[in-house]
Amino acid sequence: MGKAHLNQVIASHFVEIKANETPGKPIFIFEKGNFGEDVVTYQELHEKSNKIARWFVEQGIGKGDHFAIYMRNHPEFIYALLGGIVVGAIAVPVDPRYKGDRLKFIINHSTAKAVLCSGECLADLEEIANELPQVKTVIVSYYPEQEISPSPKYETLNEILEQDTWETVDQQIMDVRHPMQIIYTSGTTGDPKGVLIRNNRTGLYSILTQIVWQYKPHDILYSGLSFSHGNAQAVTLFPALYSGTKAVFSQRFTKSRIWDICRKYGCTSFSLLGGMMAAIYNEPPRPDDGDNPVKTVISAGTPKAIWESFEERFNVQILEWYGSVEGGFAYKPPGKGPIGSFGKGIPGVMELKVVDENDNEVKAGVTGELIFRMLRGETKVDYLGLPEESKKKTAGGWLRSGDMVHRDEKGWFYFDYRKGTELRRAGDFIQPDHIEKIIGEHPAVSEVCVFGIPAASGAPGESDLVAAISPFEGKTIEPAAIYEKCKKELSANFIPSYLHILDDLPKTISEKPLERVLREMFNKGQGTIYAAEDYI
Repeated sequence: MGKAHLNQVIASHFVEIKANETPGKPIFIFEKGNFGEDVVTYQELHEKSNKIARWFVEQGIGKGDHFAIYMRNHPEFIYALLGGIVVGAIAVPVDPRYKGDRLKFIINHSTAKAVLCSGECLADLEEIANELPQVKTVIVSYYPEQEISPSPKYETLNEILEQDTWETVDQQIMDVRHPMQIIYTSGTTGDPKGVLIRNNRTGLYSILTQIVWQYKPHDILYSGLSFSHGNAQAVTLFPALYSGTKAVFSQRFTKSRIWDICRKYGCTSFSLLGGMMAAIYNEPPRPDDGDNPVKTVISAGTPKAIWESFEERFNVQILEWYGSVEGGFAYKPPGKGPIGSFGKGIPGVMELKVVDENDNEVKAGVTGELIFRMLRGETKVDYLGLPEESKKKTAGGWLRSGDMVHRDEKGWFYFDYRKGTELRRAGDFIQPDHIEKIIGEHPAVSEVCVFGIPAASGAPGESDLVAAISPFEGKTIEPAAIYEKCKKELSANFIPSYLHILDDLPKTISEKPLERVLREMFNKGQGTIYAAEDYI
């Protein structure tokens, strides 16, 4: 097949084009802390993904087959994703923190025939290996810095990628509508759903890069978000791949090293989610906090309570946005619009409305469900194996977000709460981010999540508040000190009924605390629980 037949909308085609035009151009840097870095060029992307494509062919994995990628942010993740696109196999990125039942559910639900795993995830995979009947093969990638000995039970991905010669695989997929991956939702309220992502999603990424992110050739991007999350792909991975803007990745999110990494590599922009922003803000202040090359922090869910303080302390501007892997999008450019808003839609691309339970649009200032409709093309969601859920999600030609929001008179949108999860106490609607800010400012607190449990009073729709807290390493949470701070800085109705002390907070792939799991842990008495009545 000649190069003229390649379609750059399909990512593996695009990489082959770039490998021919600028083979030695560095595009991705994988930083490994004290263990150096891996620099990846377009040529390496093309050749190593093609080696994996050959492995797929040899394993009998081809068009329409599913395979799981279970690893942290390593180059092999991208090689595997691109290799699948070459042969038409569909990747299933799995959160590397998943284990046990959640890991088993996603691999089995996706009907993955193979798992490409990294050494640090292998032990968790092996624990459920006997409960994965459809998985025919596992191949593992090892890294010297991890000092994990290769298991003789599995093929080694390193050997495949180190081959000097191999029988190349021509691009086998020409259809931009062919699926390239299945990204699972976070599953904050139930089992995750697998969302089918087609090759032409790269067109949306390109629109966002040009209109919203507005990356320039001299920019250097950074992300510690997992590649298995739509945010990392939409904000950093694919925009860098297609624009030629260099991107730096960490194997995982690090709140303590993020600024040092950005200084080392000259990163001008990085992507966060709201919970991460609060975690970074809770780090002890440093004299050089504002001395960094970052100009723009791209955030989804910035807590209003720390928004301006974060910008001032770290000398950055926040580009706020809203979106989901199913679709729907809004954004607030840096320095424009009111603090606390997640922005407006992209003119000419999609329409946004706020509606009541009967789909009637509500007035400014009134809370309702946010819905979206594409202005060009079909508004559609494909949940794997859930046709009725898919239809329900886009009933009437509108994508139902499940988020309760309101807009102001000028059309700026504001998030209020997730449908069915609003917090109300003694008649007051509670904004957890303000409470989290106050508690998070205590020097012993690393992370905090405020959530509701049914009120002991039995009042319908009312909640008692729980503040789940994890301490900094080497620090101890003193409940009396936390409650004393709350008494000074919060009105009585906003003081948590309980402090729930845990070593670590369970989180979704997007680093958002899993309130459902936290409630279960609280109800089971896991961790240490202190009641406000003992201190106030």
